[in-house]
Amino acid sequence: MQKDLIMLVEDNETNRVVLKGILRDEYDIIEAADGAEAVEILMNSDIVPSLMLLDILMPVMDGYELLKFMKGHVKTVGIPVIIISGVDPGENEMKALKLGAVDFIPKPFVSEVVKIRVSNHVRLKNYSEALEMLVEKKMLQITDTREKILETMANIIEYRNLESGHHVRRTRKLTEILIDHVRRHREYGVDISVLDQEIYAKAVPLHDIGKIAIPDNILLKPGRLTLEEFEVIKTHAPIGSEIIGSLLHSDKDIYLTCCYEICRYHHERWDGKGYPDGLSGKDIPLSARMLAIVDVYDALVSSRIYKGPYSHEKAVGIISQGMNSQFDPTLVTAFLEVEKKFEIMK
Repeated sequence: MQKDLIMLVEDNETNRVVLKGILRDEYDIIEAADGAEAVEILMNSDIVPSLMLLDILMPVMDGYELLKFMKGHVKTVGIPVIIISGVDPGENEMKALKLGAVDFIPKPFVSEVVKIRVSNHVRLKNYSEALEMLVEKKMLQITDTREKILETMANIIEYRNLESGHHVRRTRKLTEILIDHVRRHREYGVDISVLDQEIYAKAVPLHDIGKIAIPDNILLKPGRLTLEEFEVIKTHAPIGSEIIGSLLHSDKDIYLTCCYEICRYHHERWDGKGYPDGLSGKDIPLSARMLAIVDVYDALVSSRIYKGPYSHEKAVGIISQGMNSQFDPTLVTAFLEVEKKFEIMK
């Protein structure tokens, strides 16, 4: 069984020897003679100790400085730190605890006290990590189930629309192609992380979920819609966002926030002449601006109850003509650079 790793940061070699003697039977030990050496080890290796024993008075970088550094860095913020010091506890102990230390052990060391305190904090850290992993696993299961339910709802809408779910699958695949290119090559790349890329693609299938409220005689009409009927069709965007909004209880839920934005804004236009809110330019969320291109492309090259499929070339031409009016010009440029990949997916 692998031992937990303890880091000793102490400039006095004798004290390090004493502590190693107390702890080496139960723990692996790594040493540093001052705070700067400890930072070097922690930042330039994969080492993440289960606990640190830290002296206060050291050359180069003292214990307080190291403690401040650790609590400000994502890699080290979770490492429990026990202060070991021969100075009068008083204000020093209070200062250390305020900076994030979990305990204070005075010198000279009492072997059993050191063992018990180290053991308690290591076990607490291990328990906390195990609990966090369990919670994360449960949350992933809940998130996966929620996403599958929502995607199933989107597929039901497509079946009702006589699309058999193909539009949902295609728009997701096409969005993945476009967003991957944009993230790597275009000016919006700095705004898109790998996580955003995954979330955008997962959110896309829900863009037309509001069509659940559109009557069949309008949704399935084989001919051109009247102005009144088109006004009814346009309500699917706000209705879809209301459906998602009813599930959205926190702006920290990135997935549902993206679903909301895509549902509501994918029919907005770059020139402000879209619906439902008449947004323009970069006021339209990036996810919705990308889907606008993908959605139109797929609608053009697919058979619909009211029309036959257009050729890939004609669809590309129509989207090109929409640059600066219907579509974000930067995203159209990106689309034109990957349009051959779109044709393969057609």
